[in-house]
Parts: sequence; C-alpha cells; structure tokens
Amino acid sequence: MSIVVGYIPSPAGEAALDRAVLEARRAGCTLVVVNSSRGDAPVDDRLIDARQFSELEARLAGEDIDFWIERFPQGGDAAAEVLRVAEARRAELIVIGLRKRSAVGKFLMGSTAQRIILQATCPVLSLKAPDHL
Repeated sequence: MSIVVGYIPSPAGEAALDRAVLEARRAGCTLVVVNSSRGDAPVDDRLIDARQFSELEARLAGEDIDFWIERFPQGGDAAAEVLRVAEARRAELIVIGLRKRSAVGKFLMGSTAQRIILQATCPVLSLKAPDHL
C-alpha cells in the first residue's frame, strides 16, 4: 500500500507533500511522489530539475519513511499519470494541492485536480497552500 502525492514545486505542491509525508508516516506506507510536465511549453516550471530532485530526495530521506519519486518529463496528462501510478501502487490515498483561482477558475476547479478527484479509485485529499506562502 502507498500514499501518492501529485507534486509540483509551488506552495500548493509543498502543502500537498507535507501532508502526504504525514499521512505516509501515520499509515506506515510508502510515499510515492509523482511529478509531471504538462508538455505544453518548452520549459515547464512544474517539472523538477536535477537539483530540485536531489533536494527532494534528501528532504524525504530525513523523514523516516519509505519513498519513491516518479518524474514524467515527456509531458502529457498529469492527471492520468497520477491516476496510473496510484492504481499501479495500490494507493490508499492520493494527496493533491490546489492553487488559488479566479471566479471562472473556481467554477472549473482545474482540469487536473477535477479529473483526479472524479476518477480516482481511492480517497483523494485536496488542500490549499496556507495564505501566508
């Protein structure tokens, strides 16, 4: 069993990662971090680079949990990647971060988050970054 977190280097991504670490420790599960590029731009700040990967790895190594980091640099469908990994790893929980949106954005929620919430076969915990970040 595992806890899967959709992670991007942003305040919402950090909030999701922090909570996923807590949940993995609490449940005694492996934490699987999924980081994916959307592939719609030559440079995507959602995808962690080699330095960020090393920093993330060091951070998680200090958390006293088993973990795995999966990067999908080719871009594509981030929701599908999170859902596929969750299914393959038999996730008992998916954790995702939500960012602030405009009125229209709030109505639409965001296609990635919405698809994960609606299509996941396990519970999904979605949370916002604290306002002070």
